[in-house]
Amino acid sequence: MTTAEVVIIGGGCMGASTAYHLARLGVTNVVLIEREPTLGAGSTGRNAGGVRHQFSHEGNVRLSLESIRVFEQFEDAIGSPITLHQDGYLFLLSEPAHVDAFRAAVAMQRHLGIDVEWLDADEAARRAPGVDTDGVLAATFCARDGICDPDGVTMGFARAARRLGVEIRLETTVTGVRTSAGRVTAVETDRGVISTGVVVNAAGPWAASIGHMAGVPIPIEPLRRNIFVAEPPVRGGWEHGGPGGARAAPADRVMVIDFASSFYFHREGPNLLFGMGDPDERPGFDTDVEWNVIEKIGPVAARRLPVLADLAIATAWAGLYEMTPDAMPILGPAGPAGFHVIAGFSGHGFQHAPAAGRVVADLIAGRDPRFDLAPYRFDRLTGVVTGEANVV
Repeated sequence: MTTAEVVIIGGGCMGASTAYHLARLGVTNVVLIEREPTLGAGSTGRNAGGVRHQFSHEGNVRLSLESIRVFEQFEDAIGSPITLHQDGYLFLLSEPAHVDAFRAAVAMQRHLGIDVEWLDADEAARRAPGVDTDGVLAATFCARDGICDPDGVTMGFARAARRLGVEIRLETTVTGVRTSAGRVTAVETDRGVISTGVVVNAAGPWAASIGHMAGVPIPIEPLRRNIFVAEPPVRGGWEHGGPGGARAAPADRVMVIDFASSFYFHREGPNLLFGMGDPDERPGFDTDVEWNVIEKIGPVAARRLPVLADLAIATAWAGLYEMTPDAMPILGPAGPAGFHVIAGFSGHGFQHAPAAGRVVADLIAGRDPRFDLAPYRFDRLTGVVTGEANVV
């Protein structure tokens, strides 16, 4: 039987970040378990890579502040290069209730020192050429938001953790979590048992299954999201492929979000990545692309970015959001002593991995995380909670 001070279950961005931050604090007898042949093969590797400050909940904004600072300094701080494009997030608001809610959120974000612009429809159209802002009542834009590299971040944290002594076991499946007298005692895998007093559940959409092994009912459900990539117009490209030879799409990688529908897009190399939530999607682990959802996305996409009406799809994939009832993650202790959760980010996990991993590592090491964990506590879900409204 192997012995470890901490066992982390899940080799995505959350598990890798937690491992690195533990090792940085001197907790190096750590085993990170991933059932796939590579790290980041689950939800981490299937997201759109967005990073933003524009959340409705102050706690999430604070996670973004810390995490985006890490992304901006990643190579110097962690030792690995990553790709980060900070061309901004542009939210288009077409319903009065959303305008009111975003106005309050922008005031909070500015109070925390974030430069968020309040735009009218004409200003939004100038910021994102090719976008039709008909019906848009207002818009918000933050230039430090952008697109980052999930694989690079995950592997960067993992390499740094390995250098500090963390063991990473790939193609290893967790089959049980042992407890005794109200404490975690071991993790069972298909490759043997690891004796430990601390387990970190970083299993993302599968976090509820790991919780069940420890006797902890974790209210996280997987929800499929489809992502599509369109090729540029055959004639004129993105620069001149719009109506009358106008620009068909923004030249930079600004993330444009039609908030009422959740339709979003951004440039992805020579192509254009887009997606939208399906209100009829039901929880499940299916990651096959649901091509029929294009029939729902099509009218919205063609209205907001007219060039999409006639474009060819180059590729597509589907990933899983890990949804909690209030769209807020669970961070910290849950159930038996020594069992911690870092999961349930409801679609904004990757971008909060640096801060969330640091917070959970601090808790395990007995340090003050210098962060208000009340909105993220496991037991909050038994009462009335105020969650995150800006889920995309």
